[in-house]
Amino acid sequence: MKKLFIPVMLLLVLLISACGARPAEPAPQETTAGDETKAGTVTYQSESGPVEVLAHPKRIIGLTNAPNVLAMQGTLVGVDQWTKQNPLFTEKLKDVEVVSDADLEKILALKPDLIIAGTEMKNLDKLSQIAPTVVFTWGKLDYLTQQLEIGKLLGMEKEAQAWIDDFTKRAKAAGEEIKAKIGENATVSVLEYDTKDFYVFGNNWARGTEVLYQAMGLKMTDKVKKDALGPGYYLLSPEAIPDYAGDYMVVSRKKGSNNEFLQSETWKNIPAVKNNRLIEINTEESTYSDPITLEHLLKIFTEQFLAKS
Repeated sequence: MKKLFIPVMLLLVLLISACGARPAEPAPQETTAGDETKAGTVTYQSESGPVEVLAHPKRIIGLTNAPNVLAMQGTLVGVDQWTKQNPLFTEKLKDVEVVSDADLEKILALKPDLIIAGTEMKNLDKLSQIAPTVVFTWGKLDYLTQQLEIGKLLGMEKEAQAWIDDFTKRAKAAGEEIKAKIGENATVSVLEYDTKDFYVFGNNWARGTEVLYQAMGLKMTDKVKKDALGPGYYLLSPEAIPDYAGDYMVVSRKKGSNNEFLQSETWKNIPAVKNNRLIEINTEESTYSDPITLEHLLKIFTEQFLAKS
């Protein structure tokens, strides 16, 4: 029996030694933008540097770009007050809390797994201690690239690109149809007014300007191009409005605004006003450049331009 016992023990020792000598598992490769790690995170290359985020975040605080997240059906648990008040998003955000960059305790209580903020906001370091925080500089990216970046951040880059391709195609086709009706060289101005001031906009300051000028390819007047294209908008004196008025005018009206100039003969004698070539939009529904807003305005513009041509 002893002779049998020794070889058996020796065999056990050899087996144990062999197990202990197994080569170590290869170290996980360094993650690049968009690559998912075993822990379910990705490294998003933000404008402020790489940020490790969940591949598919489920509790998002949108201090900025919340409508872009909403368009991707991302789950928001907190948004800024302006997004919450926007009529286009009210129903979708009825159970979502209003927060700001100052509401650190409230944000902490919401247990976010991703925070999206603006570079100009306060407490960015403290926010990043609560959850991975990605910042964007407002206006740094064009409206399509911004949506693509949100898609990347949410693990939905393909879906974002699909929308971009589809929207671009449809808006261009609508623009061609409109130009065939109103004339290739017809001009369009985008104005906004409140109780005392008028503004005219360039091609990247919301109010549908991205749709009209970039996506549809409609033309602005020379005066608008000179004064508003660079800064994005330009404050007008009422007397100067006829100089900036296009053959067609898109007018963004703030809720409750009743500017006396609209009753003046100067306003009434602008050709676009006289010829019923005004298209009115709600300012509250047009101050963003996300897919929900853009689709809303594309529908309005297509219907109204073709009806008034």
